Amino acid sequence: MRSWSAPKIPRLPGVGTPLRLYDTASREVRPTEPGPAAKMYVCGITPYDATHIGHANTYLAFDMINRVWRDAGHEVHFTQNSTDVDDPLLERAERTGEDWRVLAEREIDLFRSDMEALRVLPPREYVGVTEVVDQIADLIAVLRDKGATYTLDGDVYFDVAAAPKFGAVSGYSEDEMLALFADRGGDPGRPGKQHPLDWLLWRAERPGEPSWPSPFGPGRPGWHVECTAIALANLGSGFDVAGGGSDLIFPHHEMGACEGHVATGDWPFAKSYVHAGMVALDGEKMSKSRGNLVFVSRLRDEHDPMAVRLALLAHHYRADWEWTPHQITAAETRLARWRAAAALASGPPAERLLEQVRDHLADDLDTPSAVAAVDNWSEHALSEGGPDTTAPALMHSTADALLGIDLTI
Repeated sequence: MRSWSAPKIPRLPGVGTPLRLYDTASREVRPTEPGPAAKMYVCGITPYDATHIGHANTYLAFDMINRVWRDAGHEVHFTQNSTDVDDPLLERAERTGEDWRVLAEREIDLFRSDMEALRVLPPREYVGVTEVVDQIADLIAVLRDKGATYTLDGDVYFDVAAAPKFGAVSGYSEDEMLALFADRGGDPGRPGKQHPLDWLLWRAERPGEPSWPSPFGPGRPGWHVECTAIALANLGSGFDVAGGGSDLIFPHHEMGACEGHVATGDWPFAKSYVHAGMVALDGEKMSKSRGNLVFVSRLRDEHDPMAVRLALLAHHYRADWEWTPHQITAAETRLARWRAAAALASGPPAERLLEQVRDHLADDLDTPSAVAAVDNWSEHALSEGGPDTTAPALMHSTADALLGIDLTI
């Protein structure tokens, strides 16, 4: 699947600070320790509706990881999927009378344009599930051969009793897991399952649904195993960061980690599990199912995409927060101030600014403090000036390379 175009990132003097991130599995902020190539897998969209600001908040968080790693001298191997066949997509297509493939293709195109406008660095591999069904089926066959699956009315399930590390990612109790599983696409109450938390690996063909041939009969993959297969094929086990929104902690990342462990024997499946907070609107989490959405495409029709990005950077990536219209207004004011400062002929020295931004971002992506540091430099430059003719250019490059904000007018 085609990715999107990458923005040009200016080179900064020196080398960035090693990145520390909050790992959900260990419940602590700890150093990331990638090799020469830092490896990251980020779960992508199910393309049945346009990209909303909650999606952008998540993908911007992992774009920041990408940028900080690159600044620290690492090559970044970033893989992302698109769940271009799944129940929500098929249900939306049936309601609207549209071919599900046409709907998916249109929304993926819109997602690409949203990410490009927000200057999110593209993945090396952008993989649609429909492109790798055989690969996913092969992984399910491995799990079957290891005795970790069973069949129920033609559907193939993962047997949670075969997963010795189940619960290690989320840390949730069984009661919490059961409630979340029911709320997030699981089927804990299905009769005939060996355990309520067993999860679907392969869904046998149903009338009117797309299907592919497999060793288990015609059908299509379950949700969690898709990402496991794509991550293993492109990054291998033990990659540096698995990421997504906090709503993926359970069941998605928990179950994917167990699949990877049983299939390969390696633990951890990912060295760190990193999760972005949820964005609310009118007091409720923003989600497609609720329909309380602020679409990125509409925002960028009305506002500079760099203001949209700045509005997101004003919040720490792990925080849950609520979108309000005044935030984009405040971001536009900030963007204008930064651009005015970057356009000055001279200003206060900016080496300390670069150091501050690097240090804040390396500390679990503290973007609010990094943004405040650029605010302080800009206020000083605009009110008092400074003798350094190279400083505005360095400020411009710092904002561009590390925060993804293009200050070109």
